[in-house]
Amino acid sequence: MRKVLITGAGTGFGHEVAMRLSEKGFDVIAAVEIYGQVQTLKRQAAERGVMLQVEKLDVTNEGDRRKALAWNVEILINNAGVGEGGSTIDIPAANIRHQFEVNVTGPLLLTQVIAKQMAKRRQGRIVWVSSREGLNVNPFTGIYSASKHAVEAIAESMKDELQEFGVEVATVNPGPFLTGFNDRIFQTWESWEDDPTERLYDYTKLAFPRAQFNPEAVYATMTAVAAGEVDTYRNLEPTSMLEETKRLIDAPWHKKTTDGLGTRPEAIQHAFDMHPEVLRSDQEPLPV
Repeated sequence: MRKVLITGAGTGFGHEVAMRLSEKGFDVIAAVEIYGQVQTLKRQAAERGVMLQVEKLDVTNEGDRRKALAWNVEILINNAGVGEGGSTIDIPAANIRHQFEVNVTGPLLLTQVIAKQMAKRRQGRIVWVSSREGLNVNPFTGIYSASKHAVEAIAESMKDELQEFGVEVATVNPGPFLTGFNDRIFQTWESWEDDPTERLYDYTKLAFPRAQFNPEAVYATMTAVAAGEVDTYRNLEPTSMLEETKRLIDAPWHKKTTDGLGTRPEAIQHAFDMHPEVLRSDQEPLPV
């Protein structure tokens, strides 16, 4: 299997993984959301000395999804996604719908048509880029987390449903990595069409509540999973957060509805105390 389609390749994880898969000899279709990103990515690929077929593919656009039928995709990496930050009580309806259209509905509809082609060939690989937030929850990322919980349910069901047709399914679950994505989540409130006086929180005072990791681990893992060099179904990075993640999955069984009533949770206070774009002190500096 050599023909790869990776969505959301204009920035972040998708951008780097598209480059690395091409360097490994895969035929990479790097899909970007808007036409304005096409020439930029082509130029960046040329500067790096790799070959990419750059295509405009907005996963929420039916016409764009239909184009993918002609590409004979053997490996699909569902990487495109957006993050909507804010309290579940404050986020406007339009933003909630957009979150699920981009992260859930659009990628699923794209996957349906490509997976059927794979099933007919009795071979294929589908990689869902989920999130640690698909396994846990945190304040102010609840709607984003809900979309990734949906991705987890879809991917796990799809794993069973496509097994007899020879199609592999895997997830990659990045934690807090410093690509700019997490910090942008805490800026989406700036374009809300709502009444700011009715919000529970003043979002000018909040930032992503954790220091973040160097993204190299995700680049390496995503590339390896897509290339078939790793065959584990769920792939969480950083692995140092694995035990914490499992502990937090179990935590709701022990909570009570009256826990901490009238007090601010520590996790929310962190968002007030943190500055944007903080790299963990134990990480290698990011390249300039």
